Amino acid sequence: MNILIIENVSMGHAKYGFFDKRFLTMFSILPTLYARRVYAITPKTHFVDIVNERYSHIDFNKSYDLVHINLTSSSAHRGYEIADRFKKKGVTVVLSGMHVSALPEEARQHADSILLGSGELNWLQLLDDLEKNDLKPLYSPVQYDDSVSIPPTNIRLPGVILSGAIEATRGCPYNCIFCRESNLQRGSQLYKRPVDEVVAEIAQLPQKTFTFYDTSLTIDPGYTKLLFSKMKGLNKKFSCNGNVDVLAHDKEFIRLSKEAGCVSWLIGFESISQITLNNIGKKTNKIIDYEQVVKNIHDNKMLVIGCFIFGFDTDTKDTFDETLRIIKNLKIDIVDFLVLTPFPGTPLYDKFEREGRILSKDWSKYNMKNVVFEPKNMSIDELLQGIKTLYNEFYSIPYTVKRVINCIGFGFYPLFLLLERNYSAYMQKRLLKYSK
Repeated sequence: MNILIIENVSMGHAKYGFFDKRFLTMFSILPTLYARRVYAITPKTHFVDIVNERYSHIDFNKSYDLVHINLTSSSAHRGYEIADRFKKKGVTVVLSGMHVSALPEEARQHADSILLGSGELNWLQLLDDLEKNDLKPLYSPVQYDDSVSIPPTNIRLPGVILSGAIEATRGCPYNCIFCRESNLQRGSQLYKRPVDEVVAEIAQLPQKTFTFYDTSLTIDPGYTKLLFSKMKGLNKKFSCNGNVDVLAHDKEFIRLSKEAGCVSWLIGFESISQITLNNIGKKTNKIIDYEQVVKNIHDNKMLVIGCFIFGFDTDTKDTFDETLRIIKNLKIDIVDFLVLTPFPGTPLYDKFEREGRILSKDWSKYNMKNVVFEPKNMSIDELLQGIKTLYNEFYSIPYTVKRVINCIGFGFYPLFLLLERNYSAYMQKRLLKYSK
């Protein structure tokens, strides 16, 4: 069969220029791993094209037997448009992704079949059924076991890719109420690829640098320590995600990550309020550990990338100034300031829906840059303005220069990443212009 896989078809109201798209693509910021995973597991008897509409063109005139579109909430509307267009041509259409899993009845209106969950095994079932002319309207997730490996993702994508991407583990057991991944079907189960298999894939990457796309590499420290130990001789540089609890208390873990080539840790701090963290189920975070986790990472000459979310019911207008003060005191190198978004399929969405606080179901706005719900202790404008002020002050020229100077001693790769992420933050700030 001739198969077309499409992902990342839109990002709501975001407007990227030509250079922005190429820049983000080269550093693997735009492409996800889903298409690569599906491609990797697809039998080689099929011919597969991969398209990311943000930087590639969809050829609707090319002959395909099957079109597989992977959706997020913000890309759902555009994805449905593409699906309907192919269906009118008589092409079989399959939809997948977190939004599809959250709202399967909505998605089925635009597809011949849908895949639930984030795994690939139900994709193989679908292909087998389609060849037998027995396509089912819905395929539930298939659980991995010791006999089946999560497939590698080291395939060639269109365009120039300067930074690779790897997945060693999948899933997160913490079930924070706002998290799409852990609340996806089987998303709270942790799957681990064999360490030697991951190391072999990293060694084969054509790029010097890459990113671990794992939700968190600190969920099973023993597994990750073994992985880092075996990566020491690969001469690669990488970034990854982790949680406060392990990074604050396990100095051997951090040392091993540095020796393996780590240049930065992205940490979901989420909030400076312990009450907020407790309410949202962020079990790994203790405010008293924030200072230690930053110190441990900086002591090993790696960057700290912090993620903070605003709009929780415990947040007030004072939260923004206090957060900025603490961030500066902690000397966090890079920060993402995000709008709380109640994604369909999460407990947060269900809660706000029960309370009548969902203001919009225009899924294109569900990109963590728009306010789609009624905040409790501030207005929508106050929430947006608070985040805009944080971006303006944290990424002001004087403070950016100060952060760059502080990181010069970390070496070339952390410094380059700092400059690259500052540019990305500039683009994220621009997206807030489209928030209303």
